[in-house]
Amino acid sequence: MPSTLSGASAGIESIRTLAFVGPSASGKTTLAEALLHRSGVVGTPGSIERGTTVSDHDPLERRMQHSLNASVMHLTHADTRLHFIDTPGGADFLGQSLPALEAVETAAVVINAATGIEPMAQRMMDYAAMRRMDRLVVVNRIDVPGVDLAALLAQIQAAFGKECLPLNLPADGGARVVDCFYNRAGDSDFGSVDAAHRALVEQVVEVDSEFVDRYLNDGDVDPSELHKPLEQALREGHLIPVCFVSARTGAGVAELLDVIVKLLPNPTESNPPEFLKGEGAEAQPMQPEVDPGKHVLAHVFKVTVDPYVGKMGILRVHQGTVQQNQLLYVGDGRKPFKVTHLYLLQGKEHVEVARALPGDIVAVPKVDELHFDAVLHDAAEDDHIHLKPLDFPVPVHGLAIGPKRHGDEQRMWEILGKLVDEDPCLKVEHVAATNETIVYGLGDLHLRTLLERLREVYKFEVTTRPPRIAYRETVTANAEGHHRHKKQTGGAGQFGEVFLKIEPLERGAGFEFVDQVKGGVIPTQFLPAVEKGVREVLTTGAVAGYPVVDVRVIVYDGKHHSVDSKEIAFVTAGRKAFMAAIREARPIVLEPIVHIEIAAPDSAMGDITGDLAAKRGLVTGTANGAAGSVVIRGQVPMSELTAYQSRLNAMTSGQGRYTISLSHYDPVPPNVQQLLVSQHEVKEDD
Repeated sequence: MPSTLSGASAGIESIRTLAFVGPSASGKTTLAEALLHRSGVVGTPGSIERGTTVSDHDPLERRMQHSLNASVMHLTHADTRLHFIDTPGGADFLGQSLPALEAVETAAVVINAATGIEPMAQRMMDYAAMRRMDRLVVVNRIDVPGVDLAALLAQIQAAFGKECLPLNLPADGGARVVDCFYNRAGDSDFGSVDAAHRALVEQVVEVDSEFVDRYLNDGDVDPSELHKPLEQALREGHLIPVCFVSARTGAGVAELLDVIVKLLPNPTESNPPEFLKGEGAEAQPMQPEVDPGKHVLAHVFKVTVDPYVGKMGILRVHQGTVQQNQLLYVGDGRKPFKVTHLYLLQGKEHVEVARALPGDIVAVPKVDELHFDAVLHDAAEDDHIHLKPLDFPVPVHGLAIGPKRHGDEQRMWEILGKLVDEDPCLKVEHVAATNETIVYGLGDLHLRTLLERLREVYKFEVTTRPPRIAYRETVTANAEGHHRHKKQTGGAGQFGEVFLKIEPLERGAGFEFVDQVKGGVIPTQFLPAVEKGVREVLTTGAVAGYPVVDVRVIVYDGKHHSVDSKEIAFVTAGRKAFMAAIREARPIVLEPIVHIEIAAPDSAMGDITGDLAAKRGLVTGTANGAAGSVVIRGQVPMSELTAYQSRLNAMTSGQGRYTISLSHYDPVPPNVQQLLVSQHEVKEDD
């Protein structure tokens, strides 16, 4: 029988949601395991090394020993239901970690005390601030010998702001923590608790003039009275609490649970998510009402596709009540689906429930219409409501992919479609210019993980190679070409003769075919055959094997035979006459030049611009980015961007990102053209 969200945890005020975000190896998965153990969900904490954690349940995650997917879990503590999401920490998996922020009130940025503030911590803090989320900093691994936690707190305040204040402090060398919010007595590894308590209270009361007056008059305020100003301070980013914990030893885990329950916001207390109603420039902001009696509004922030179970949408309820057997619409779809099952998730385990309230995170299985970022609703007037889109990094790291077995192309596309459904930072496209299927991701690890899924989950073998550069060929001078095709095989023969001339066109003009034949020397019915032969060369190339562009072909003379002239003869004559003309018209190979926009720390600007110059690139401008960052714009040959993200990572300590878009085509340097032509000649000899 389905369970219900019963007791005090059934009320919206008794729901908490947060996502553990931050760099890899900060201990997010171990921390999630410690919370589940402390609340009694698991008897023994799972181990990443043994592959027994609740959140890292994917076979690939267990083998690679780090998170690849966002995993949803829940627990109950002090009559409060806590939904929390463990996210991967690698920059290649932002397609999993960023959507988790859409489903929660609080972003808990986890920092490894042994390694300090890493780029991913800064990035997730910035994303959470941009979405106006409540933020919490969790300093993990406080038990590591020799760690200077006081210095780390100073670094956190320097990086994220002076509003980062500790709610508790480590004591006894990180063996335990002491509360600083409700408690003002005692000592910690940082010294007196009283100073930290006063700093917290002063920060909170600053948002409420009434409490400021009381604090100035009385010297302190009972923290139990500060719930409302505390939530305001969290909403406004006036306070970013810092908690200390050791997920391995359990120090601070119970205290962290209490902080979540007592001090973090419920769904009625946080900034509302940024919904829009309407499309494009006419879209208007709207706010869902955190009311179980209103129309349903729920957002699908994650999709999983299992080869055996099918598609499952994981959603956050923002308004109304989602119930079993209810009919819901997907976006502006006209046909509703029935909620046959509704699950709470515990890693890979599903716990069936009868209903879900605003704030709950639940899953709906076996609904093919569900997709990432879909808004579910039960009222026609809510057709055009959607969440403000996330600012995902653009996937530009490409890999050409094909089925190992001939004839499996359709199945490959079906599987790739499922994988793209699960990750908004994966993209697949067929590039007609090179006749390749290209998979784009955020980095090498991202694509290697995709290939592992193809192999292990779907049992599908593929071949891969770097994508071909979409070079082009063109001509730079006028020239003429002629070919007589004559073939006699005993019966009726083949005969066709073509005279043509070619002229270069402006870049981007394409192709023109002009008929200037007079006197019927080439009968009208054979002219399409001549054009067909010419177009074959346009496709296959004449000097380096790449498509020919920006050329005008003028057919002006020829001969035919009343018996032997056939379409095939003029196709051949047209093709060979065109190739002969191209070779006399000073042919060149063109390469794609792309606009590139790079976001990186200020300190890396010199290295990046120098690297671009060394790669035949041109910097066209710079601009200030977010705090401490710069945006560099330029143009660079596409061929010079092979493995560019790896180079950028090395120059920016993993903090740099780039996007590209096609600008134009330019001639390649002579040495590059010689190489491309020689490679094509080798292929022809083969």
